[in-house]
Amino acid sequence: MCRIFGYFNTVATPHEMRTVAALQRHGGPDATGMAQTPDWGLGNNRLAVVDLDGGEQPYGRGGPVQVVFNGEIYNHEELRRGLEARGHSLPDRCDGSVLPALYLEYGEEFTEHLDGMYTLALLDSRGEVPRLLLATDHVGMKPLYYRWDATDRSLRFSSELPALLGFGGIGARVRESALDAYLSTRTPFGTRTMYEDVEVLEPGTVWVCELGGTPRVRRRPADVDGTAVRDGFTAARRVRHTLRSEVGRLLVADVPVALITSGGLDSSLVTALAAEHGPVHTFNIAYRGTWPFDERHFAREVAERAGATHHQVEIDPAGFPELLEDTVWHLGQPNADPIALSTFALFRAVRDAGFTVALTGDAADEVFGGYERMRVAAERAAAGADWSQGYLDALSAAPAALRNGLYTEAYRAHVTTDPALPAAARDDLLHGPGTVLDRITRFELDYRLPAYHLRRVDHLSMASSVEARVPFCQRSVVALGRALADHQRIQGGQVKRTLYAAAAGLLPDRVLSRPKQPFTLPVTAMLRPGTSLWEYARDLLAPGRVSAAGRLDGRAVDALFAAQADRPDDTASLALWALLVHEVWEEQFRHSVRRLGAAGVPPGATRPLVVAA
Repeated sequence: MCRIFGYFNTVATPHEMRTVAALQRHGGPDATGMAQTPDWGLGNNRLAVVDLDGGEQPYGRGGPVQVVFNGEIYNHEELRRGLEARGHSLPDRCDGSVLPALYLEYGEEFTEHLDGMYTLALLDSRGEVPRLLLATDHVGMKPLYYRWDATDRSLRFSSELPALLGFGGIGARVRESALDAYLSTRTPFGTRTMYEDVEVLEPGTVWVCELGGTPRVRRRPADVDGTAVRDGFTAARRVRHTLRSEVGRLLVADVPVALITSGGLDSSLVTALAAEHGPVHTFNIAYRGTWPFDERHFAREVAERAGATHHQVEIDPAGFPELLEDTVWHLGQPNADPIALSTFALFRAVRDAGFTVALTGDAADEVFGGYERMRVAAERAAAGADWSQGYLDALSAAPAALRNGLYTEAYRAHVTTDPALPAAARDDLLHGPGTVLDRITRFELDYRLPAYHLRRVDHLSMASSVEARVPFCQRSVVALGRALADHQRIQGGQVKRTLYAAAAGLLPDRVLSRPKQPFTLPVTAMLRPGTSLWEYARDLLAPGRVSAAGRLDGRAVDALFAAQADRPDDTASLALWALLVHEVWEEQFRHSVRRLGAAGVPPGATRPLVVAA
């Protein structure tokens, strides 16, 4: 697991490369490697997980094909045996060491052979001019941010957005409609970021460009299990068997491995399957005091049944303002999920306890149909009622009517010309092939999961030098989920029917029978008068301050505070939380991006940069 960065068909000074490396060294503190020429450069920060003494990057250094790589290739041993049988000599047993030889053997199709999570940059110097290839895994577990300048045909890229800004001259203009996109979907979807000139490479993408040329971009088709069965018992048995196999593979590392156990179905099932392979350590996070949605007792019950050594992490809500600033800095752009704070603190505790790898239960809801908004939309569609607006409002940090009330008249007019959702995503969601639940599942997997969940998990785990592994994102598991019929996902008011059936007998009855609840920060209860979070939000979202940019009506925001103080409400509290996160982001990035390019250190980022050093 690493961080990567580089440039192509342009110039970057050694100082810029060192700045970018320093800005994301928390994600790869064990080594830094670079290769530079006047026209291109590749860089890497390494977090050693497999073959701790090997793995020098760029792989293939000095040869005709050089690669920097972020992620894990879980089938690297199988690939290594095949490559060595074809006469290739590999320098060590690090998973990424197979990449140059694999490319030499299969060309641009080499990514079809990879099973894992990754982004990579490959430089092929065998032709008349160098060629750069960028690639991402099938669901976007490892993001890659880039700036492509079509005028001079130059590229700069990195694993983290704040690091990309370290190249200088990037991120000078924030997309004017970005606030609306953020409030509509809780973080920008598709290739977009908050910045006009920065994009994200989509999942399953291969991007290829020759020096001085224009890029060719190919998106690989999604894996769908062609042997799917409609019998519920057989489908559940296949899911259990596949998950058991994938969890076993993901436990393999040359460093200590832990498990994130929330107490819900998904992470509890991963915990139970991991415990079949030997003793495990589980981690759960809770908040000091008495709050709604406290799951620590469920997590402890799961851990006890698995025979795990359980670590209960507890954080004090009084420290949330400082924690929020650190969290937003590492994300690089706003993400409205309140659980981001807990995610950051939890992975920091995992690392402090001596673990470098952690398995999580993320993505099960997207793969197997676990969200209440999915159930409601499917039932409304079956009844012939409109489902789309309710579903889209459920995705948002502030429903459409509330957003419109918060905006100034001028900003309302502006955002109608630049919709929050990518056109292709919206068209497929509303009018694409398949049932409503089929379309929602595609949308959740292809757009929401990578943008909203996986980038958050990646950035906030790597902020503490922890590699998060996600069994439910494995190609075999996602392929099974995509092939399920509607009734195998949701029926009779029950969500994730196949996954619940797969977990039967493996988990405590109380965990299997408990009502589904969100794994989140109880922000409605915590954002109230008298708490440090309330005072912090009131200060940063003062009417004059939020009105200054001409997008938000300060009086409307003030009225939202008054409503929340009088009668706490999930809708109002999430909207206020989202606005607070956006304001913290603006303070750290929008108002300081030019200074970031010059100095590499934005205001408010001193503590994470101490860790990175």
